[in-house]
Amino acid sequence: MSDENVDQEAMADEWAAAMAEQTTAAESVDLDELTDESQQVADPKLDVILDIPVTLSMEVGNTDISIRNLLQLTQGSVVELDRVAGEPLDVMVNGTLIAHGEVVVVNDRYGIRLTDVISPQERIKRLR
Repeated sequence: MSDENVDQEAMADEWAAAMAEQTTAAESVDLDELTDESQQVADPKLDVILDIPVTLSMEVGNTDISIRNLLQLTQGSVVELDRVAGEPLDVMVNGTLIAHGEVVVVNDRYGIRLTDVISPQERIKRLR
């Protein structure tokens, strides 16, 4: 089994664990009326990092190829990926999986509609 497959399996296991944790941790709560004060970040330590830029990327799929085949790629070459057509894309922040989504077109540009998202608390844990 290649390192790529092991990485994908580990990522899938992490995703399943995060979604399970999010599901089991969900409970109903009474919320206060939304005011300008309640929109402030609850943790002042977190406020320091909120404007730091991160790289958000979508992963359609991947594959392993030899350097020989890589060097033979030309315009029009087709590379088969490990994903089935229509399968959700992985949404990554700095290389860390945070959501799944589907491709959409917005004003003649590609976009992504998020279909599954890890909770903010879990995302912060994963970024550490």
